Amino acid sequence: MRSSIKSTFIAIFFTWLILLTPAFGGDNTLDRGDLRPPKQPAHPEPTYKIIASMDGEIYPVFANYASLQKQNERSLGVLSVTVSNKSEAALRQRVAVKVLGWSDQEIQIVELPAGTSRTYLFAPTFLPRFYENHEIVAATAEVSVSEMSGSSVYESTVPVHIRSAEDIYWGDGFKYAPFIASWVTPHDLKLEAMLGRATYYVPDHRLPGYENWKNADQQEQETYLEARAIFMALKRLGLSYVKSSDTFGGNKSLSERVRKPRVSLVQSSANCIDAAVMYASLFENLGMEPTVVIVPGHAYAGVRVARGSQRFLFIDVALTGRTTFEAAVASAQRGLARYDASSVTRVIIQQARDAGIYPMP
Repeated sequence: MRSSIKSTFIAIFFTWLILLTPAFGGDNTLDRGDLRPPKQPAHPEPTYKIIASMDGEIYPVFANYASLQKQNERSLGVLSVTVSNKSEAALRQRVAVKVLGWSDQEIQIVELPAGTSRTYLFAPTFLPRFYENHEIVAATAEVSVSEMSGSSVYESTVPVHIRSAEDIYWGDGFKYAPFIASWVTPHDLKLEAMLGRATYYVPDHRLPGYENWKNADQQEQETYLEARAIFMALKRLGLSYVKSSDTFGGNKSLSERVRKPRVSLVQSSANCIDAAVMYASLFENLGMEPTVVIVPGHAYAGVRVARGSQRFLFIDVALTGRTTFEAAVASAQRGLARYDASSVTRVIIQQARDAGIYPMP
């Protein structure tokens, strides 16, 4: 009996050992790892890549420009969202972007065929405080994606820096120089009041701008007198030179603070680029064609001497409070003569307007 029980026990033990052996053998997947490729999802999901423009910095000058463009015609944006449709079916979704506390929400409808991707540029309308901000501040951009039915499929936030409304980013080789036209604000009431003062410095107390009945020589002489009157009014104001061009944030060598003309008038101070946009604003108010000319380390203002003429009257506007109009004109001529064409950047304000670059609020 005991022998029979012992034999039965031995048989059960070896049966159990045989069954257990594969779990510890060298061929077990737990021991060597699962080398099979992971299973792909049955229905690949779309992916979203978000980039804040200008290295994460939002310049009001570019935001204003982009917000005035049609969505499908933008070349700049505050935020870009690249949507990749990796599925085998067409994609139709709603993408919304907002800079919390600083802007309204902008919505765009994404429609993508299967296996395609596209980048969408967003430039929501910013609140007035955005254009009244004078220092770099941190903010958060919010991106949300939903189905057309309204169900949410993706949400994310992106940290951004909002630059001062006075900051311009010139770019390499002054690529973005035409945007200086955003500082040319011809309809500001303080500028119109200054033009009223300038009328005291012309014989007939009027500033008519271009007059079609005058021939080229007569109009050039009139333009000279009106430019001189503006110069004299600003000189009488006590306009002085104060640099004040440093700013904070990235790309310091390519960025600069430029004061709005109304600020320069209130403070009775301006550096060369501040004064150049102020003169350009005054000329544009009169229906004349101003230009801002940038050379290494300096800037001049100019005005077309007559409608359709290729000639411009240039002024070294940084000298407004320190010399005569005649000396400032002569200084501009000498200064511009020192540079070849490759070193001179000319922004004709009317051309910038034609490209959709309008005054900032």
